[in-house]
Amino acid sequence: MNKIFTPSHTLRMKATWFQKSFLPVLFLSMLFLISSCKKKDTSSTSTTSTLPTVTTAGLVINLTSTTAQAAGTVTEQGSSTITEAGICYSATNKTPVTTDTKITGDVLNPTYPVDFTADLTGLTAGTVYYARAFATNSSGTAYGSVITFTTSTGASGFTTTVSTLAGNGTAGSTNGDGTAAMFNNPQGVAVDVSGKVYVSDSFNSRLRTVTATGTTADFAGNGTIGYHDDNNAADAEFYGPHGLAVDAAGNTYVADLGNNVIRKITPAGVVSTFAGSGVAGFTNATGTAATFNNPSGVAVDAAGNVYVADYGNNAIRKITQAGVVTTLAGFKSGGFLNGTGVAAGFKNPNGVAVDASGNVYVADQANSAIRKITAAGVVTTVAGGPSQTQLLNFPVALTLDKDGNIYVADETGRIIICTTNNVLYVLAGTAGVNGFTNGDGATATFSNPQGIAVDANGNVYVADQDNNAIRKLTVVKK
Repeated sequence: MNKIFTPSHTLRMKATWFQKSFLPVLFLSMLFLISSCKKKDTSSTSTTSTLPTVTTAGLVINLTSTTAQAAGTVTEQGSSTITEAGICYSATNKTPVTTDTKITGDVLNPTYPVDFTADLTGLTAGTVYYARAFATNSSGTAYGSVITFTTSTGASGFTTTVSTLAGNGTAGSTNGDGTAAMFNNPQGVAVDVSGKVYVSDSFNSRLRTVTATGTTADFAGNGTIGYHDDNNAADAEFYGPHGLAVDAAGNTYVADLGNNVIRKITPAGVVSTFAGSGVAGFTNATGTAATFNNPSGVAVDAAGNVYVADYGNNAIRKITQAGVVTTLAGFKSGGFLNGTGVAAGFKNPNGVAVDASGNVYVADQANSAIRKITAAGVVTTVAGGPSQTQLLNFPVALTLDKDGNIYVADETGRIIICTTNNVLYVLAGTAGVNGFTNGDGATATFSNPQGIAVDANGNVYVADQDNNAIRKLTVVKK
């Protein structure tokens, strides 16, 4: 007997077929469409929005009671063109922003990094200020670290008078008084406890002395390029002597650059090789078993340890009184890295100085920076850097006064002081301007200044290389 299906049963059958057959197909189709949409979304690209990268220079420049200069560097523009950059500052907001007072700088150069300097004016005397660099693009504003400075309560800064202690601008090798004396590319100076100035007369391959009144005399070397130690200083030979230092006992240490050695001259005139074999290399050892590569600067601490700016090895070396040579900081290939010991990087360090606590300061020439090394070998940057050449530009030598202020010979023609409260002043000279002009600091000119030294009275002496002269700066704090 045929079974009769009721309409309701037929509907149930149709529903069952729909569920078993059509719904899975529909579900798979929807999944395909969703997957296709997702793939389409994934394949589309969107630009990531990033802020600029900006840093604040760690010092202020030429601070007075009402003005200052601050600087910054934009290292990367981010995802879009920079529309504004500069310094923002405040006396009340410890983290200033652009809605506080701001001064914009010039960052039109499309090649980064870009340095800029801003003149802060209308400041209040005797007031603490907070400042930092900023840079803005379409993504927003990025800020550098905050620096703090205090304006003075009166006139601040320094007045400087520049004169010629010895030499007349003409190359030669003549002893005499004042401008009657002649030098040939002097590159290093040092001062002993009595105020006598010692000069590395590099192209004459001699060491000279100059009294406080300007009388020049030979000290060591016969004027012949060579490498000869001798009990009689006048018969010794040097090859392009560069930096030099005098210890409390009157011993003189010389970076004999062309011979790749460190020489020692006793007060009695005995010349010897303190360290180095005479062959360029980078070997730590004792005495003449050690090697250097164009050593250019030396400094000596109270314990008699000698520190060497080993220019060609991009390192700072230490020599004990027993002649043991080690590497205090730096590595052969060089760089610009803060760190400890051989993890830190320098680039052609040219000058060194040491303070009473045993901290070593370095004129890191090719990095346009002043670096500090603690006795434990920890390296930090005091001022400048490869992208902050508006602060320092190829510093070649430095020295410290009794208060800890740092004096710098900047190869582009400036003599600079970095004070203990992190303010940088140009004492004399103008960057990029060569000349041989005496007078006040603002109008005085130099030509490739190299060595620098300061005496107990705060007088500064400069080996003015291309002027073949020793210049004297009388500096008075306002």
